[in-house]
Amino acid sequence: MASRRSFLVGAITAASAARVLGANDRIRLGLVGAGGRGNHLVNMANANGGIEWAAVCDVWDERRDKTAARMGGPVKKYPGYRPLLDQKDIDAVIVATSDHMHSRIACDACRAGKDVFVEKPMTSLPMQGVGLVEAARETHRIVQVGVQQRSMAHFIEAKQRFIESGAIGKVNMVRTYWNANTGYLEKPPAGMDRKPEGLDWDAALGWLSKIPWDPKRYFNRFAYWDFATGGQTGGLFVHLVDVVHWYLGLTRARSAVALGGIYLYNDGRDTADNINGIVEYPDNLVVTFEATITDMIGKESVDICFHGTGGRLSIFRQGYRFIPAGEPSGRGAPEVTGGSSKEEAHMGNFLDCVRTRKQPNADAVSGHYSALSCHLMNIAYKQGGRAFWQGEWDV
Repeated sequence: MASRRSFLVGAITAASAARVLGANDRIRLGLVGAGGRGNHLVNMANANGGIEWAAVCDVWDERRDKTAARMGGPVKKYPGYRPLLDQKDIDAVIVATSDHMHSRIACDACRAGKDVFVEKPMTSLPMQGVGLVEAARETHRIVQVGVQQRSMAHFIEAKQRFIESGAIGKVNMVRTYWNANTGYLEKPPAGMDRKPEGLDWDAALGWLSKIPWDPKRYFNRFAYWDFATGGQTGGLFVHLVDVVHWYLGLTRARSAVALGGIYLYNDGRDTADNINGIVEYPDNLVVTFEATITDMIGKESVDICFHGTGGRLSIFRQGYRFIPAGEPSGRGAPEVTGGSSKEEAHMGNFLDCVRTRKQPNADAVSGHYSALSCHLMNIAYKQGGRAFWQGEWDV
């Protein structure tokens, strides 16, 4: 006999599937968070086509109005996200707010019968991922996390050529770094010491403790723990470690250590401007992370390097390079290089899954575990020692 819980879940699923999309139907989208990243995702959705914008939500009327104007057509505008989720003709929602609101809005969207594209990191606290995975499973919603590497052609190609083929051999160490990211040095525009009248600061804070208007926190969220999941860990390492998880089939880590601090930019930030960390996984694997905003030279500023018994694979958005292991004499096969590819494929994968109901390339489970490696490093950094995996984080 079906339980009441099963009945309710089935009812939710049936209600949310009331509008069944055909192959030629345009997907109606709503955007929550109309800042720089939100507008970038608008461009990504437009580049794929087959969509129609239905609504935009942002806590600042200026951003809300500007984004609505470039969406085209009659677009409803909301200062809060819940009325947007109540809009029955919206099929899917893109969440591009500050990190601390990602999981809450995504959960509420699932419960409202919407599919969700949620920016990375999927969570700002470890247990948030458990709740979002449960919501996605119970409502049968599509949840795609914005780690776009999983859909980029040269990442897929390199995985097939060097990981799945076994050419890389046994991997015991992956080195990652991302230096010189200018987003971590953003400053408020002139005149923002006084909050704009049309900006709802309390709504921006969401579930966080209420504090006075802070333009630095609003315009450079990456510098603050509460808005940005540890800064460079949640903002940068999540992209890198997610590729490692994807390539090597990883989920839970074992432990992490981290060192660093505010060494140069004592500008009110509370996240490290220089950090080094190591995440340890079962089966004798460590993944390192290095990030600094002291060195702002952009050339060769980011890489993921897999060190295997069969060779070395370096890869990121600019392309990849594989160096096979040589003979003792130093002679080996020539290097193999591959070009870069465009990131709109990730939004395309999401839109395709909204139609077909297939699982997306970066689902809620993978988003949870990739974010957890960042959380584990953050915990180690804050407590000044080694942090260990907690069983309650398993999904």
